[in-house]
This record gives sequence, C-alpha cells and structure tokens, in this order.
Amino acid sequence: MATDPTPQAAAAAAPRYALPPGRLPAEDILFCVDVDLEVSAEMKSAASAPSSGSASTASPPPQQPQPQPGPRPGVRRMDAVRQALLLFVHSKLTMCPDHRFAFASIGETVSMVKKDFSNDVGSAMEAIQSLSASETRYATADLTQLFKIAYHEGKIAESQGRLLRVLIYCRSSTKPHHQWPVKPKNFTLDIIYLHDKPTADNCPQKVYDALVDALEHVSQYEGYIFETGQGLARVLFRLMCVLLSHPLQRTIQDDLDIPKQVVKKTLAIEAAQNEDGTPVSSQQ
Repeated sequence: MATDPTPQAAAAAAPRYALPPGRLPAEDILFCVDVDLEVSAEMKSAASAPSSGSASTASPPPQQPQPQPGPRPGVRRMDAVRQALLLFVHSKLTMCPDHRFAFASIGETVSMVKKDFSNDVGSAMEAIQSLSASETRYATADLTQLFKIAYHEGKIAESQGRLLRVLIYCRSSTKPHHQWPVKPKNFTLDIIYLHDKPTADNCPQKVYDALVDALEHVSQYEGYIFETGQGLARVLFRLMCVLLSHPLQRTIQDDLDIPKQVVKKTLAIEAAQNEDGTPVSSQQ
C-alpha cells in the first residue's frame, strides 16, 4: 500500500526554480544643463545662524578686537548642479566602470560641451567645471536639437548593446518646447527641474507640465521627473541619487516611495516610552 510522501521527500522531488544570471546593459548618459541667467540664482543655506549662547554675568577680561569674518559666499544653482553631476559620475562609475558620459548645455537651443562619450573621470570633471551660467535670460528653450542628438546617439548605443539616458535641468519661467515627431523611442529622459516659488512673473506649473509631456513623448523606459522650489542643494543631491537607478530596474514613478524622510522621535513620544518603563505583569 502506497503511503503519502513525507514533506521532506515532496520538497526534494519538487522542481527547483533558478533565476539565470543576467547583466544590465551599461549606460551612455548625456547630461544637458540649463545655462540661463536664472541658474546663477543663489540657493538657500541649510545651516542656521550660529547661536550666541547664554550671556555670562562675569565681566570678560579685556581682549584685543578681532577682525570679523565676512559673510560666507552663497551657493548658486550652477555650483550645486556641478557638485550634483560630480556626485553622480563618481557614484555611477563606482557601481560599474563601463558607464560613459557626455555633456551639453541649453540656452535657446542645445550645444555640445563634450561630444564623445567616455568613462574617464578627468575629462568628465573638466567638462563639468567648464559649465557656467550665461549673462542672458533666454526667451525660449527649444529641446528639438537635444532630442535629435539623443536619437542619433541612441541608435549607436543600441548597436553597441548599451542604453542611452539623458538628464536635463530647466529654468522656472520659460516654457520649453520642441518640434520632435513621433519616432521609435530609443532613449530615456530623466528631468530634474529647479525653479523659484510661483509668482506673478513666472509659471513653474506650466513649465513642469510641458516637461512631463516631453518626457512621455520620447522616453523608451521609465523616465523620472523631479522638481523642487525649496532652493536647497541637499534636496538636489538627494534627487540626483535617485536617478542613479538603472531604467531597466525601476518601478513606475507613481509607486516610488524614496527617498524616505528620516522621522525623529518627539519628546512627547520619548517621554511616553520612558514613563513606567518597567514591564507590568498581566498576572495578578
């Protein structure tokens, strides 16, 4: 008489699932940085002013007057953008040294800063440091040439088994436009949008909507768009770290729940936890 197999025997007889190893294609990443006059705007300082502390009642001994340091120069958007690009390049090459980078800028239209893609850190740093804000406030921002360059480079990347990705920064008061027809998509567009607070003189919401439409029009895989009007460099760095993710490993942006905010315990919660700290037995 046959008996039921033991759980151990059933587990041993069950087919084992194995996920074959695979390698994601390396990326060619084209940075396109806005050089409008607005990129020279000063960002906020995250550090608070130093506290003067409590005053002593004792008379301090006489001292020689010390020269007061001048105000610390503010961080401008372009300074923060350059630092964010350096952070991205170093982090991406640490993950995989096969990623390559090229650089462009956009005023009224796009011009190349470093055309050839390379994984050389020195050449990337040189291109990043050469980026500077213009003294002109451009009336238009035409993305057509950027998409033309990206489409051409995307075909080359596909032939080499690579993946092309474009990152772009835009101004807050000029609505971008393009005349790019519907074509087979062969690159992914990521956008970080730095803007001022809404006023009567700008329209950041309209600019953002135009960027979303452009992203959906050209992106082959899941492209991310982030915006911030806080004017804090650390927010830009945090968003740039999210863009390190490979487009083939991404969740859709609507389901994205990173970066998570660090929640600090309030004094009230700590007091409640410390009160009656000795556990009370339920048995009387």
